[in-house]
Amino acid sequence: MRRVHAFGDDALGDLDAVALADALAARRLSRLDVVQAAIARTEAVNPTLNALAYQAFDQALAAASALDETGFFGGVPTFVKDNVDVAGLPTMRGTDAWVPRRAAADGEFTRLYLATGLISLGKTQLSEYGFSASAEHPRLGPVRNPWDTDYTAGASSSGSGALVAAGAVPIAHANDGGGSIRIPAACNGLVGLKPSRGRLPLDKDMRRMPLRLVTNGVLTRSVRDTAAFYREAERIWRNRKLPPIGDVQHPGKQRLKIAVITRSVDGECSPEMRELTLKSAGLLEELGHHIEHIENPPVPSSFAADFVLYWALLATGQLRVSRAQFGDTFDDSRLDNLTLGLDRHARRNLHRLPLAIVRLRAVRRRTAQFYRRYDAALTPTVADVTPRLGYLDPTADYEQIIGRLRGWVTFTPLHNVTGEPAISLPLAESADGLPVGMMISTDLGCEVRLLELAYELEEAKPWARIHSHTPG
Repeated sequence: MRRVHAFGDDALGDLDAVALADALAARRLSRLDVVQAAIARTEAVNPTLNALAYQAFDQALAAASALDETGFFGGVPTFVKDNVDVAGLPTMRGTDAWVPRRAAADGEFTRLYLATGLISLGKTQLSEYGFSASAEHPRLGPVRNPWDTDYTAGASSSGSGALVAAGAVPIAHANDGGGSIRIPAACNGLVGLKPSRGRLPLDKDMRRMPLRLVTNGVLTRSVRDTAAFYREAERIWRNRKLPPIGDVQHPGKQRLKIAVITRSVDGECSPEMRELTLKSAGLLEELGHHIEHIENPPVPSSFAADFVLYWALLATGQLRVSRAQFGDTFDDSRLDNLTLGLDRHARRNLHRLPLAIVRLRAVRRRTAQFYRRYDAALTPTVADVTPRLGYLDPTADYEQIIGRLRGWVTFTPLHNVTGEPAISLPLAESADGLPVGMMISTDLGCEVRLLELAYELEEAKPWARIHSHTPG
């Protein structure tokens, strides 16, 4: 295995974001030392991982040297995914199909994110427009998994996942329109919570969708980092239509009724993933939760095809906006086959889109009924173990790419359609020694339940650490 990480005896050590924030607040560490350590770590691992889209090291050092008041995470280093605006940096969305332009101001989410006190070192790489579950751009290069660099880091929040797992920073921005927080969490051994729709603000372009699939969030190495981020974000910006998350610091006392599902609308997951999911269900049962195995997910047989068609509509929309925004510098020939294939699929099937959107919106009625019977559902995050780079090669034939994506990314899109929260936790390990994510979902607005359960599982079965784990 080609494992790459930057953990060592510097200012960051192996501290998570909460421990780092505590040390900074108590002045046991200086913000400048912490940011310098994060820059050095990033420079050590990025030549191999290819996770960084743009560096903003000088700006980060200046922010660390400033005496401004900061939030809870004051001085903790981070990265922002390159599909939201950061002042002074271009937003390229995982492609090189136009000439970069620097953003004049931070986007809505970036303003909230940095208001928590986090200091951004730059922007992280993603798959083109975030459409693929693996970032393997033909010219920008693949983002590699730090646990084994022959494998994908997942996507679309691939760069963020790789850098957090490798120890460059303890927390990084991610967002999720079909699994893009949870899939990198599963591939890289991280905690990845996709929150309820509307829990965090979206930039304007992501709010224009007929069905809002995308939610912002973070990737972390510990449950408490994820919980602390949502607590701090909620203190700055809160959607009053959702129940508050508040300060979740411990496991919950309530024993839950949890449905275990290993089959999606596209079929059963791999035998290895089924076995690992059932082991995770056994752990939940040992902890006193009531487990019930059910055969099929609460979605219609049309779900996967409808989702792909709507995903394709997003590709067409993104291309139209890009052509209008970047004019003569926009070059279609530099787009990958997945983006182009999705665009063709949408244009050829525009007449089917209205009914597909109606059916997708109706899925929430089914899942709302499902969560009247169950408190939560356990599934694998993806249908098979992490693939090697090349399996989702975006230069391959479109039908091959979309077929493989549908087969692997088959559990996560449901929650983007319904708006319900779901969390991926690194509860298992593949036969190859790579992290395997298990996903727990629940009803709209019930992130507290997921965080409490995640704390309980983290205590019962602490997950592997990249710098201290021997496979097997």
